[in-house]
Amino acid sequence: MSATDSFTGWAATSTTAPLEQKELKLRAWDEDCIEMDITHCGICGSDEHTIKESWGPTMYPCVVGHEIVGKVTKVGKNVTHLKVGDLAGIGAQSGSCHECENCKQGIENLCTGHSTLTYNSKWANGDMAYGGYADKWRGDSRFAFKVPDNMPGEVAATFFCGGVTTYAPLKRANVNEKSVVGVMGIGGLGHYGILWAKAMGAKVVGMSHSDRKREVALELGCDEYLVTSDADQMAKYQRKFTHILCTGTSPDFQWATYLALIRPNGHFINVSAPDWDFPGMNAMTLIFNQVSIVGSLIGSPNEIRDMLEFADKHNVRPWIQKYPMKDVNKALEDFRAGKPRFRFVLEN
Repeated sequence: MSATDSFTGWAATSTTAPLEQKELKLRAWDEDCIEMDITHCGICGSDEHTIKESWGPTMYPCVVGHEIVGKVTKVGKNVTHLKVGDLAGIGAQSGSCHECENCKQGIENLCTGHSTLTYNSKWANGDMAYGGYADKWRGDSRFAFKVPDNMPGEVAATFFCGGVTTYAPLKRANVNEKSVVGVMGIGGLGHYGILWAKAMGAKVVGMSHSDRKREVALELGCDEYLVTSDADQMAKYQRKFTHILCTGTSPDFQWATYLALIRPNGHFINVSAPDWDFPGMNAMTLIFNQVSIVGSLIGSPNEIRDMLEFADKHNVRPWIQKYPMKDVNKALEDFRAGKPRFRFVLEN
């Protein structure tokens, strides 16, 4: 294997084994590609689901990681928005068909043709797609984004999945200074939801099943905090929210309990992807609450660019903890133990 066409990555080889350092093949080069030396990669819950096969089969060996930042070292002839030396980022999607109706409308994240995920996926040419727990990345420049000049790589990394997953639906739902946003789940995604909603001017209420995260929710910027297991507190928030962003909940979730908190014509936005099914719903619950229930999948390239500009302008900064890339197995152990406050970032 040519050194110029290979990389070293930390690969999952089964659901239970520690990640192993392996030399693997980069995708074939074409003139739409860029190549980068990876400086940072965030750890995302999707990585763990893929390693453990809780969302479906994994093509081992699999190098996960889709919050990638690095220094561009090579650009194809068709690339105009990046140059060698730029700091660039890659998210959960690395390619699309560019031909289906969704792609033509600028919602490439919902491509109905050949969409390439950043890992556990294949490029249109049949090559394996590998993620950012590695030293190099090569792929489609149309899904690579210039990091703002004053944003360090470790700060930028987690925007590319956790950040856009929460930014895009809040922006689409027109969250603004008149909004009252409840954020369910004060974790990796939820902390981003709070940061975005506050930067958009909204009143923000942190929502969790116990009082344990009250202090940190207020420190993140929440105006109020709601313990969802407390019936008296829940009663006080009937019809108070214009939006609820669900980033996590438990299997005892019931639609009627939460839709009753939302004002007419409000929004329940779900970005949580648990490995259990949401419950069914009585039709009258939806009709009589007159709210919209929406899901959201990462974000389009245009939404990622918009997010980076917004974060730069409003100084939105995630809470991160760094680990050396070589300590990836320790980082994953701590991730599984629920220790992130609120995103882990691997650093080469």
